[in-house]
Amino acid sequence: MSFTGFSAPWWFLLLVVVAAVAVGYVLAQRARRKRTMRFSNLALLERVAPKAQGWPRHVPAVLLIVSLILLTVALAGPTAEQKVPRNRATVMLVVDVSLSMEATDVKPTRIKAAQDAATQFAQGLTPGINLGLVSFAGTATVLVAPTTQRQSVVAAIDNLKLAQSTATGEGIFAALQAVQGFSAVVGGAEGPPPARIVLMSDGKQTVPEDLYAPRGAFTAAEEAKKEQVPISTISFGTNHGTVTIDGREVPVDVDDGSLQEVARLSGGDFYQAGSAEQLKEVYQDLGEQIGYELKEADASRPWVVLGTLALIVAAGSALFLGQRLP
Repeated sequence: MSFTGFSAPWWFLLLVVVAAVAVGYVLAQRARRKRTMRFSNLALLERVAPKAQGWPRHVPAVLLIVSLILLTVALAGPTAEQKVPRNRATVMLVVDVSLSMEATDVKPTRIKAAQDAATQFAQGLTPGINLGLVSFAGTATVLVAPTTQRQSVVAAIDNLKLAQSTATGEGIFAALQAVQGFSAVVGGAEGPPPARIVLMSDGKQTVPEDLYAPRGAFTAAEEAKKEQVPISTISFGTNHGTVTIDGREVPVDVDDGSLQEVARLSGGDFYQAGSAEQLKEVYQDLGEQIGYELKEADASRPWVVLGTLALIVAAGSALFLGQRLP
């Protein structure tokens, strides 16, 4: 037997006592049989002794032994890998609000679909997560600092306004600054809480054009890597989106490549969503990853329940069969 899955395996020493009880019961039954056979008049014995109940008379004792084994396992503290809500973490939601988000290739529009999915993401996060919001177009703005109050984030998402240009790097730098400021306040003895940036964009960075410029997206991603803040990027939209600017139709294709590289450079993950439904699925998946973690948690409750039930049934069957407790 492996004891690695138990927090207090020394309790298994009680199984020696349980085994002794089982052996004692068997020896007691044999001794009782020998005492009975000492009667010289077997015919008289058959008339005065109650009829043997056979194997059912052993049921209470067997159930008692089983209950003791189950309760011993419970005392040993079995553990199992369980999904546990995080009680401290920081997430910055960074949303592209450039004019390309007016495209209708995702119904009703990219921005409306993004708002609905981001709202669902914010409302579904576990209560212990501190969530903040950054919007970016030509510049970036921290709309909501990290907080556990979801209503302020939802309200800010509903009020997102579109603007010209796409400064992806500025959005990442603004999120990093918000994370650093929040971590400095709530760090404590355990250190700053783990942080992550969730970046959703539908197009290519235009300000500056060089992604490796000092304020470019790739430079910002490398800085996030140094700060141990992975970036989960979501490329949202299709390759046939268009918007009308100054009376002319302008194609606004998604830029999977740069967002994939931002995720790689920062140590995060890349997602692609070409519809509102896919975007919601991506956010739901991220909510599961961010809001929960796998931990070795106590799993003794089922053993306690089974052991207690077995003990109750043992007592009940003993009273029913022999009018006494085992």
